[in-house]
Amino acid sequence: MQYHEFSQEVKEPEFFMAQTIAKEVYSYMCVPAVSEQLSNTHQVNAKSHQIQDIILPKCSELGMSSEKKGLFSSYATAQLRPDYYITLNSTGLIMEVERGKTTTNNMDLLDIWKCHICEQADYLLLVVPMIRQTNNGGKTKIYEHVVKRISSFFQKQNYVNVKGCFIIGYE
Repeated sequence: MQYHEFSQEVKEPEFFMAQTIAKEVYSYMCVPAVSEQLSNTHQVNAKSHQIQDIILPKCSELGMSSEKKGLFSSYATAQLRPDYYITLNSTGLIMEVERGKTTTNNMDLLDIWKCHICEQADYLLLVVPMIRQTNNGGKTKIYEHVVKRISSFFQKQNYVNVKGCFIIGYE
């Protein structure tokens, strides 16, 4: 397991609320029984919802809503829904769980865009695999790649409407 966070220079109280939630999810995923279950599930052809199911008890405990509807209703893409969402005072935190298509289909960039256009969320928690194995035995370092890509959005000249992003890498 790995954890990385990004933030804009000014940190509002909601940043620390989002950070606390991200660290609680990370700690939960580090519990040996949970970590083992993630490892056993994270196999070639596994689906992101299988990983979500393992994390769901902690997300529910924290008060997160699954597949929250209506967050994008003012856009032509109104059908968009995050994997999980929680309100943080006047904003919120979107959580997205990825598995196989994280970088090959640019899901990490879609997730940051989704948070960027969401009027009710300024914070993003991404849960991504450390490494993605392929059917032919190849391996791609997904977590490292995601951290590098997301870092661009937290350089002052590139700021978007995402004030903080927390990335958890699972094995």
